[in-house]
Amino acid sequence: MRPSLHPRLVNGPFDDPGIFVSFLYEPRAFLFDLGDLGRLTPRDLLKVTHVFVTHTHMDHFADFDALLRLYLGRNKTLYLYGPAGFLQNIQGKLAGYSWNLVANYQNLFKIVATEVHPGHQLTQTYLCREEFQPAGRARRQAFDGTLVIEPGLSISAAVLDHGIPCLGFRLEEKFHINIKKDALEDLGLSPGPWLSKFKQALYEQPAANAEFIIPARYAPGPKVYRLHELASQIALQTPGQKISYVVDVGYTLVNAEKIIALAKDSDQLFIETAFLEKDKDIARRKQHLTAWQAGTLAARAQVRSIIPLHFSPRYTGQGNRLYAEAMAAFQKGL
Repeated sequence: MRPSLHPRLVNGPFDDPGIFVSFLYEPRAFLFDLGDLGRLTPRDLLKVTHVFVTHTHMDHFADFDALLRLYLGRNKTLYLYGPAGFLQNIQGKLAGYSWNLVANYQNLFKIVATEVHPGHQLTQTYLCREEFQPAGRARRQAFDGTLVIEPGLSISAAVLDHGIPCLGFRLEEKFHINIKKDALEDLGLSPGPWLSKFKQALYEQPAANAEFIIPARYAPGPKVYRLHELASQIALQTPGQKISYVVDVGYTLVNAEKIIALAKDSDQLFIETAFLEKDKDIARRKQHLTAWQAGTLAARAQVRSIIPLHFSPRYTGQGNRLYAEAMAAFQKGL
């Protein structure tokens, strides 16, 4: 089965952490952290609709400006999520520039930023044409662990401790839909944009007798089908992907419990392995994980695979040691 979500590291394990998640058959992507984005093309970045920032240390937030510059003058809405203090950080970034000409822009660029706290979240909107001034008071809502809910997927977050609040994230696909090409041909149907609408309709869980119309361009019709009957003929539904991302946290009991719950049964866990276990005292002072701790957490969360990242530069040229230690702890704990 071809996965519909394709996560990849933005940089190498010794460089700024971050993952870029592209969508199969959809011109959009999610971005986790905003450190050095230089290895992503403008084409990649212009697909980004949502950005999830763990915290605003420079190696996780410095290229907010690069993304902002690329989006200026475009008809886009960019959704941003970060921990306590995030709105102040966003406003500080925006206040660093002069915006006296943006009222003349034809397209409407909008930033919608959400600051996440343990029990609530604050959302503020910034319009380019209004010089990115906050649009009134931030809107307060309860936070129950879920940031984004779409028909086909959700994004969850946990508030972790790095000396400051730091978010861990989980991207979960509701279920995965694969189209059987042979079945399409047998019915005389051609692939096209209608397949995305068909999948969307299934994600929305319509009534059993709901109808679905395939345009005449893609069928000897147009043809009207019962949605679920058509699904039984051309679609195969399998469990959705689960992708988790955890960086810059201390190894404490509270953090460990939250990370295990967040990453539980993930297909992929992207997790920092900043230090070797022999240097765990340094890791504790700097509030980072060792490779052994990361591998142990991954095993306890029963993830399918672990992707180590965010190696300390003190191990330059020794990345294999961090990787091997994380994998050894992971295998031992399974």
